[in-house]
Amino acid sequence: MQKLVSKVTDDIDFYVGNDPGKLLAAYGSPLFVYSERVLRERCREMRGLTDYKRLQIYYSAKANTNVRLLEIIRDEGLNTDAMSPGEILAVKRAGFTPERILYVSNNVTAEELRFALKHNLTVCVDSLSQLELFGRVNPGGNVAIRINPNVGAGHHEKVVTGGKDTKFGVNMEYEPQIREILNRYSLRIIGLHAHIGSLFMDETPYMEAAKAVMGFAKRFDDLDFVDFGGGFGVPYRKLSGELRFCFKDLSVKLNALINEFTREYGKEIVIKLEPGRYIVAECGVLLGTVTAVKYNAGNCFAGTDIGFNILPRPVMYGAHHDIELYRPYGAATKTMPVTVVGNICESGDIIARDMQLPEPREGDVAAILDTGAYCFVMASNYNQRPLPAEVLITMDGSVKLIRRAQTPEELLSYLD
Repeated sequence: MQKLVSKVTDDIDFYVGNDPGKLLAAYGSPLFVYSERVLRERCREMRGLTDYKRLQIYYSAKANTNVRLLEIIRDEGLNTDAMSPGEILAVKRAGFTPERILYVSNNVTAEELRFALKHNLTVCVDSLSQLELFGRVNPGGNVAIRINPNVGAGHHEKVVTGGKDTKFGVNMEYEPQIREILNRYSLRIIGLHAHIGSLFMDETPYMEAAKAVMGFAKRFDDLDFVDFGGGFGVPYRKLSGELRFCFKDLSVKLNALINEFTREYGKEIVIKLEPGRYIVAECGVLLGTVTAVKYNAGNCFAGTDIGFNILPRPVMYGAHHDIELYRPYGAATKTMPVTVVGNICESGDIIARDMQLPEPREGDVAAILDTGAYCFVMASNYNQRPLPAEVLITMDGSVKLIRRAQTPEELLSYLD
């Protein structure tokens, strides 16, 4: 297979000698392909983020819940946070024990809280009413609280989770109400949690929020942990030379903040960070096939079998993904603006507009980069289309099927 645009995957030897076209032939198109090596590298980067001995990295399972990937993440020494009974079951299936799981709830029922408590998990609530509900469900228990640090950041308004317009967290001015509920139900607050958003590339807002959380933490005498959340971005525009997040600067600032806090607090509490996207985004590539090429009002459209039911981020967030192009036979043609679209009967089913690519041909393989996070987990069966398979390229280059493709018949199994 001729690689017409392949700099990103070539530079890191993503496929470890495997041919993308042969992967599609073996497992079907479209297909999610994951790199074990890249996944392990990102885990190790996060583990070394600070030199604080009680640092714990909690992978946000919502970014990708494939159990085989979760097993690798667990094997690398990371912990995990879960946000639903389904995620709890997934991470437990991957071998995470209760002390390595943080349940971060959001507007949940009493039954869901009981489910988490039945599994002996630490529970974090994010509103006064949910704190009250927790007290009724588990009087005398331990609880963590998600606060709003009045700082928000992210690549799109829909992923900003801090600040005045967010639905998340308890505002710090409600401290008296927090204490009243804690006292009424004899609850012990063991941790504070915050999260400002997703896909920011500058540590400034993160550190601003971390300082606010630490300042609030000093008002509580005997915390076990403080959780700064995650949201670290990855460079989705690699073909344009976008720079990586500078963790060196963040590490220096976090070390200073944590050391100052522990001196004043008189106790070396656990510091938790919750990267999700950064752990898995770059380990994934979504392969698909160019099924049609058309010209409309001077615009070139490359139609693919990758609809927004499979890749929801562009239509949901206006998100950008670089695209590589491979050809079964024949050389590259002239480069031109190409709008890459999917196979869903919706005008919004657009992967990328006016991307500079070789003139596409039917049968070309399109590789959508950095699709390990918030892609398969948010995919749907819209238009009654089955979900694709997922495969893992292991450290030695062998390929493992880690989720088989659905069949159209399975989508009607609820009738059985």
